Amino acid sequence: MDGLSRYLDENQERFLAALEEALRIPSVSAQPEHGQDVRRCAEHLAETLRALGMTRSEVVPTAGHPVVYAEWLGAPGKPTALLYGHYDVQPPDPLELWKTPPFEPTRRDGKLFARGAVDDKGQVYMHLNAIEAHMKVNGGLPLNLKVVIEGEEEVGSESLEAFLVSRRAELDADVIVVSDTAMLGPDQPALCYGLRGILYTEIEVRGPSGDLHSGHYGGAVANPANALCAMIAALKDGDGRITVPGFYDRVRPLSASERETFKRLPFDEKGYLDSAGARPVGEKGYSTLERATMRPTLDVNGLWSGYQGPGSKTVLPAVAHAKVSMRLVPDQDPADLFPRFEAYLKTLAPEGVRVIVTDLHSALPFLTEPEHPTLEAARRALVRVWPKPPVMIREGGSIPVMTTFQRTHGLPCVLMGFGLDDDQVHAPNEKFSLSSYFGGTKSVAYLYEELARI
Repeated sequence: MDGLSRYLDENQERFLAALEEALRIPSVSAQPEHGQDVRRCAEHLAETLRALGMTRSEVVPTAGHPVVYAEWLGAPGKPTALLYGHYDVQPPDPLELWKTPPFEPTRRDGKLFARGAVDDKGQVYMHLNAIEAHMKVNGGLPLNLKVVIEGEEEVGSESLEAFLVSRRAELDADVIVVSDTAMLGPDQPALCYGLRGILYTEIEVRGPSGDLHSGHYGGAVANPANALCAMIAALKDGDGRITVPGFYDRVRPLSASERETFKRLPFDEKGYLDSAGARPVGEKGYSTLERATMRPTLDVNGLWSGYQGPGSKTVLPAVAHAKVSMRLVPDQDPADLFPRFEAYLKTLAPEGVRVIVTDLHSALPFLTEPEHPTLEAARRALVRVWPKPPVMIREGGSIPVMTTFQRTHGLPCVLMGFGLDDDQVHAPNEKFSLSSYFGGTKSVAYLYEELARI
């Protein structure tokens, strides 16, 4: 065992306690009442990076939530990595489904439960632990490191591009490193070379000027809730294909070789579905893994209208709402799809209602070259830690900044994450397996060494 690995093993309890301290800060970027908590989390991270020995660490204001920037440039002649992560978290609702409070980290059965445990505070802290280990054991990092940790990833990274553009030269690097993805199993590391994009919308259907007595008006005027349900039902056909005209026009076909490679991946379909308490459904002609990672989707994320309290209230609602998201694949563009989606919904609307569609946020799909030398370096790092060699995967989620980085910096990206399918990301009882947390920390520490050799 080398000195780096020994230091990481000996300090596991302290590393875990430091993560728990950050998890207690409810940095929910989507909710205005948590604005001060988001700021407090940024300041906490900046101070932590400063204490680790980063020669510069600051909280940078933006039009929205602040960005944390830090750097250590003490390895002249070595490559420079730009580490990206986010400190904001999803809302914890519904609170009643949490077994323990979302912002009171709880260890249970070899796992750490809290909002943000894996997405993304836990994965950010793997890097902070690795930085500390190199500083303490080796007196410095093996490469130059710049750190960008934002506070708006969960709401679309609205303010980040302006920050990246304004500091374009300052943020120059040789590779971007991100840990916000998953492994394929508890002992199966993975490197991600593709992410889906997103188009997140809100639909509002309005009918009468106010709520009406359903006995007096039912059957005589349009019901916005009925109309919305019928419109949503029409957005997919019986084969699971999305019916928005032109939706698939720019979908890049999957190659036969890529589909064959995905068939050979050690994907536990039963475990994946069992962990969700679900059965396989989706677009005809594609496997569960392909549907979840390489094909576009359309899903209702929220739906509300009329009376929702206990008992009955015979009301015909004046308005109905839905949140609808679409996950996009190369080469789909949300800017092209939103007007198509909006126009199609309006053709589906029955007489007597008015439809308003809002684009809440969007991101382009991301795809990189799986054989790039930086990913080869990441493979070597993972082989030093895990019993199985890493596999190459694409993921179904979105990290909006990845295409921004491609556009503003044009750099290769290493997506090396350590979450698991059953981590309940964005749901109650989010967790991070401690074996993933500590294994990920070692992997990151070795990644810095391997990237320094490129």
